[in-house]
Amino acid sequence: MSAEQVSGLCEQLVKAVTVIMDPASTQRYRLEALKFCEEFKEKCPICVPCGLKLAEKTQTAIVRHFGLQILEHVVKFRWNNMPRLEKVYLKNNVMGLISNGTQSILEEESHIKDVLSRIVVEMIKREWPQHWPDMLKELDTLSKQGETQTELVMFILLRLAEDVVTFQTLPTQRRRDIQQTLTQNMEKIFSFLLTALQQNVNKYRRMKTDLAQEPKAQANCRVGIAALNTLAGYIDWVALSHITADNCKLLEMLCLLLNEPELQIGAAECLLIAVSRKGKLEDRKPLMVLFGDVAMHYILSAAQTADGEGLVEKHYVFLKRLCQVLCALGSQLCALLGSDSDVETPANFGKYLDSFLAFTTHPSQFLRSSTQITWGALFRHEVLSRDPLLLAMIPKYLRASMTNLVKVGFPSKADSPSCEYSRFDFDSDEDFNAFFNSFRAQQGEVMRMACRLDPRTGFQMAGEWLKYQLTAPVDTGPMNSKTGEGLCSIFSPSFVQWDAMTFFSESVISQMFRTLDKDEIPVNDGIDLLQLVLNFETKDPLILSCVLTNVSALFPFVTYRPEYLPQVLSKLFASVTFEVVEESKAPRTRAVKNVRRHACSSIIKMCRDYPHLVLPNFEMLYNHVKQLLSNELLLTQMEKCALMEALVLISNQFKDYERQKAFLEELMAPVAGLWLSAEMQRVLSDPEAFISYVGADNKIADPVLEDPSGLNRSRISFCVYTILGVVKRARWPAAMEEAKAGGFLVGFMPSGAPIYRNPCTEQVLKLFDNLLALIRTHNNLYMPEMVAKLGETFAKALDMLEVEKNAILGLPQPLLELYDSPVYKTVLERMQGFFCTLYDNCFHILGNAGPSMQQDFYTVEGLAAQLLSSAFINLNNIPDYRLRPMLRVFVKPLVLSCPPEYYETLVCPMLGPLFTYLHMRLSQKWQVINQRSMLCEDDAADDNPESQEMLEEQLVRLLTREVMDLITVCCVSKKGAEHNSAVAAEGDDDEAMATEVAPPASAELTELGKCLTQQEDVCTALLVTAYTSLSWKDTLSCQRTTTQLCWPLLKQVLSGNLLPDAVSWFFTGVLKGLQTHGQHDGCMAALVHLAFQIYEALRPRYAELKAVMEQIPDIQKDSLEQFDSKLLNPALQKVADKRRKDHFKRLITGCIGKPLGEQFRKDVHIRNLPSLFKKVKPSLETDVLENEDGEGLNTLFEP
Repeated sequence: MSAEQVSGLCEQLVKAVTVIMDPASTQRYRLEALKFCEEFKEKCPICVPCGLKLAEKTQTAIVRHFGLQILEHVVKFRWNNMPRLEKVYLKNNVMGLISNGTQSILEEESHIKDVLSRIVVEMIKREWPQHWPDMLKELDTLSKQGETQTELVMFILLRLAEDVVTFQTLPTQRRRDIQQTLTQNMEKIFSFLLTALQQNVNKYRRMKTDLAQEPKAQANCRVGIAALNTLAGYIDWVALSHITADNCKLLEMLCLLLNEPELQIGAAECLLIAVSRKGKLEDRKPLMVLFGDVAMHYILSAAQTADGEGLVEKHYVFLKRLCQVLCALGSQLCALLGSDSDVETPANFGKYLDSFLAFTTHPSQFLRSSTQITWGALFRHEVLSRDPLLLAMIPKYLRASMTNLVKVGFPSKADSPSCEYSRFDFDSDEDFNAFFNSFRAQQGEVMRMACRLDPRTGFQMAGEWLKYQLTAPVDTGPMNSKTGEGLCSIFSPSFVQWDAMTFFSESVISQMFRTLDKDEIPVNDGIDLLQLVLNFETKDPLILSCVLTNVSALFPFVTYRPEYLPQVLSKLFASVTFEVVEESKAPRTRAVKNVRRHACSSIIKMCRDYPHLVLPNFEMLYNHVKQLLSNELLLTQMEKCALMEALVLISNQFKDYERQKAFLEELMAPVAGLWLSAEMQRVLSDPEAFISYVGADNKIADPVLEDPSGLNRSRISFCVYTILGVVKRARWPAAMEEAKAGGFLVGFMPSGAPIYRNPCTEQVLKLFDNLLALIRTHNNLYMPEMVAKLGETFAKALDMLEVEKNAILGLPQPLLELYDSPVYKTVLERMQGFFCTLYDNCFHILGNAGPSMQQDFYTVEGLAAQLLSSAFINLNNIPDYRLRPMLRVFVKPLVLSCPPEYYETLVCPMLGPLFTYLHMRLSQKWQVINQRSMLCEDDAADDNPESQEMLEEQLVRLLTREVMDLITVCCVSKKGAEHNSAVAAEGDDDEAMATEVAPPASAELTELGKCLTQQEDVCTALLVTAYTSLSWKDTLSCQRTTTQLCWPLLKQVLSGNLLPDAVSWFFTGVLKGLQTHGQHDGCMAALVHLAFQIYEALRPRYAELKAVMEQIPDIQKDSLEQFDSKLLNPALQKVADKRRKDHFKRLITGCIGKPLGEQFRKDVHIRNLPSLFKKVKPSLETDVLENEDGEGLNTLFEP
């Protein structure tokens, strides 16, 4: 290798690097240059001399960086095959570069420093401590040369800790060797870091005021920052004794540095990590030194200074860190202070609380929210919650909350000091809004805790604030609401105050009723407030909504003074018919609709929670409702039904079957008359007549005002809503004695469970045939020939509402529109809303029918056939967004509440065909998605094909989850855990996935599951769906199915004669799942466990499984033989379960999918060095001592 060769190659490399980095290069030119550089790194035998030449100080920074990258590549990928002398040569040269091969600390580019430290760390990972025992000494010697070298040494130590401890990116034995050696030398390392920090800070402080010394001071400051960053990488995991050594010298230094502007962020970071340490309580006690006078003084003065400088990003970041430090200190105090510990409440606890309150009252909403969890912990603490200092804080905390609950600080506005802080923390108003809503909920929790300790203060403050709001003049602010002139919008100063006050009073009043004894409740004060609220009149829908919430919050006082009930009812009923302008033809806005809906739900809530209180006033309530119902146009259908629901709830209190039945008959008479009329019968059973009746075949000239068929639609809605309300709310008494006395009990099941009858059954079943006819008709509307009959205006009437689409795609709603826009802007939207709600409500009725009417419903003649010919008809044309609610609100509750006696007659005949169909449908959908992702072709047919495709794909995902959840609910009982029927929230809940998963051992098939699996076609459909779904691209569904469903189903059929092909197919299904989802830890763990279970259970009977294993890419045949022989030979001693599983996982590694970023990565191989801690067996000694070059293990790197 000649010098000419090296310089010739280097010239070419410099040219290539210049081309790559030059923005003006063409794509082809750049690719060629890149290819040349990569090939050079991979193949050239003289990489080291070339890399060193390119890394010389005389080259440009880009070229030097490339030269150092070459050296890093050599260490990472060629080290194992390099001769010893070449390793020594490279290592000496790299140490030489640190010594004098870089520019000075202030001039050198940070990416050069970074790559240089990386090279050293890569060598350490391969050779220290066994072959390079003096590494730390060498670094120490280098650091004595000056600031430039010291900073590089810091970088090396930090990178080493990150690779070994934080990211753990090296083999276990090497990691253990290095970490243990680091731990043994930790005292030296800490003393080195602290000394460097102290010396450089002292020099910096001395020189920073002297302008002539400015560069030197800056260099010392840089080293100080590097030392703090490196400490931050160690404080997290070293023994606590190093942090608290020498009377907590480190913590003291960090507190001092909080007042040094250039170093304060680094110091706060280190303090935060130290104070957040977990571990034995005994070891954490010394951290209480931070409550001492000195530390407190420095922390508080630093906070005051930073805050006093106005809003500068650097200072604001520092304040956030300091706030976190105080929070962590509070958590440590709560952990260390207990009834059985000898830690005293610190003398400075009061000072601490004052400073903590300062953060809670800071203009930044983010800082305010950061303090809440700690306040909660203090208020809950067994010792501190009794401390007079904390109790004295409660009024101040509640005062602060009164301000913090006011929703101001939107980044786009300038109406509060919080706004400019929000611009640092939030990208948009929607972002801020989402944050504020969760912050407010958190405050509610903490306020309730505070009020548990001091209920009266909170109530008194709520009362004062309520009185103030009731008398304050309305200020609508600069923006006028579209609802009407002079009304509030959601940003108006008056509304945000009302809104905050309402939340405050609701939180503290409810807590007071829970905390105080009955005779301690301030009834008179409460009733006075209630009267003020009832007498308050307003035409502003947003404010009226707040008023109604206050009525509800104060309602518990009425239980002490029932004579006020009529007044409350009048107030609520007046709001049910609220309009801004009476008799207006314009569509109602969301704000108006909300008030009316709010009033209805307040009435329902009152009747649900206080039925005995309302019962004496039943006649008055009934007359109110009759009066409202007599005018067909006064209320929307939903409002009418809400009021009827309230009446039904009270009628449950009659506790008299005949009386309640008579009442329900009277109540439903108008509905029955309408629903059973000849015209309605014709409309409900013929899709074409239905389309015409609801007006969906028209073409409409003015789509905002004109809607000739609105009344027809509302009649259908009214009937369906009423049936639903009655089915949902009518019930027999909960106590068996009362039910018996009232005539509700009709007998007992063989199991001894009582059988009740529902007073609504007769009425509802009378209307049942037409309901099924409507469902059948609705399903048939989706047939292509019916869709073609929709009028021009209504071509998209069966599509999803925009709101639904946005919810599925996870798009936030624009804030203002929610309240100011009309509920439906056009008659098309109204029609879409009608179809969507109607469809959902019909299925809600069917879902509630079982729990409500029980045996009277399940024994309806031919029920299974009736449902199959209505709800399950024409499913092929029903879109995913309609099928999902059907499964969730109808099939699932029907199945869950069905008594076992009817499994054979009702559930199996219905679920069998359904599951078979769902499997076929989902398989086709996923096939389309997989093909689409393989082709990824341009398809610009639609207006916006990407979002349309995304929507479709997300819907398939959600439908898949719904189907798998339904199958799991039907088939598997989780012992000891009540099945959670609430399906996970829409959108992306993948983050919530667990990582270590072993299925609950007790997952058994339910009675229904056994019943279903006894029918061969249903059983096949279930198994095939479960095992196919493992490779569909939905991680959440895969994980749930793997852990809950796959094994119990397969276990059920193990005893039968499974065909070998079927066994291979199941096993292959799991391996395919691993290929698709292997990159997700949670799924991977669950799937490996399942594959292991199947192989262990079935391999002895089916040799075919071994043949499947042999097809796995890169499988080690001898290792498989070994695993197999142990498995098949019971005489051999069984290895521990975990070790068998690990062995199995290694065997199938070839089919575990990797994330895209790792698929084409070149593997780094780090060899283990001779063990540091175990004695080597004598027989092996000779092999170990002869390494690849035949030289003994004399240390590789002599200093």
